Amino acid sequence: MIKIIFDSETPIYLQLKNEIIKAIARGELEDGESLPSIRDLSVDIGVNLHTINKAYNLLKDEGYLIIDRRKGAIVNIKKNSKEEFIKSIDEDIEVFVSSCICKGVSKNEINKIISDKYDFIKK
Repeated sequence: MIKIIFDSETPIYLQLKNEIIKAIARGELEDGESLPSIRDLSVDIGVNLHTINKAYNLLKDEGYLIIDRRKGAIVNIKKNSKEEFIKSIDEDIEVFVSSCICKGVSKNEINKIISDKYDFIKK
């Protein structure tokens, strides 16, 4: 479920965070499901405890996880925070669309890329 590329330019904690978000979107992780402990995941993936902790804390801050001292990290999908989420990604989308325009990608191509990726994840 989690694929980490150790020689990637993307930091491992961000790769882990992104992989967990994708797993939630694909339905591989469900609301209320417990994730492995920081220590267990650290051993499984072969990375430092602090790396896992940083990813889990980012996911908590973004509303994807609840961290409970007794139960650990639990998937928490807040569908009622959609408006807040849309506001929070506005800058990222603006940069993405601007990058596409700079590279000559048309509006139709952008829409197709996003639509295809949505269909791939939701299959």
